[in-house]
Amino acid sequence: MSEAVIAAAAEQVSTARLGLTPLAPSLEGAAPRDLAEAYAVRDAVHARLAESRFGARVGWKIGCTTPVMQAYLGIAHPCAAGLFAGTTHHGGAKLRHGDFVRVGVECEIAVRLASDLLDGPFTTESVRGAVGAVMAAIEIVDDRYVDWQSTGTPMLVADDFFAAGAVLGHEHEPAALPDLAALQGRILIDGVEAGAGIGADVLGHPYAALAWLAEHARERGMLLRAGETILLGSLVRTQWLGTGATARIEIDALGAVEASFA
Repeated sequence: MSEAVIAAAAEQVSTARLGLTPLAPSLEGAAPRDLAEAYAVRDAVHARLAESRFGARVGWKIGCTTPVMQAYLGIAHPCAAGLFAGTTHHGGAKLRHGDFVRVGVECEIAVRLASDLLDGPFTTESVRGAVGAVMAAIEIVDDRYVDWQSTGTPMLVADDFFAAGAVLGHEHEPAALPDLAALQGRILIDGVEAGAGIGADVLGHPYAALAWLAEHARERGMLLRAGETILLGSLVRTQWLGTGATARIEIDALGAVEASFA
């Protein structure tokens, strides 16, 4: 894709997102045909969102890192999307259901980096020392597509793969925690458990997802930096919410996080 085509695609994607307009499976002019083109469009979308109510990108979300989400979406590999200052909240967040097209939530382990990840190859062990804090997090997702099942992976990736924000829980020192792979998590909607999973579901270990993202970022010349927050993948299948719903996630050793959608 030429720079002009990338810019045109990014303009359509970001305009639809900011206007809460469902995105069609194809774009006028050109749509990304593969993941390389999709990530080029995604990066251009991020530049546009940074000038809007979304604000600066402050981290990342990784999608499709667990069997339950790979089966649900029919995608067998991780995908990376942006996390923005204007859509990142903290526990007890009260949000407007109408600020989304079709809002959903997921149960995640998240990390905040204490140092840059510069030198690869990156592995589960090599990234461990860069983690400054671990927390439970609700990922907010939005089905902002005319028909996501026919949209295709490149278009979904170009539009940040359903990402719509996060609600972060209390930060914990990594050294004080049990092995993240053994942590069990669950999600409750209006007090009723709707799904459960374990940290090992995330590519075998949550830090394996972080290593994947570090490699992805390095390939794109976008190294992971200290201070960034990263959602490592949902332990449960996405839960779509009705107006007025309250979501709560609970993860062993990390505690609980709640958000309501009035």
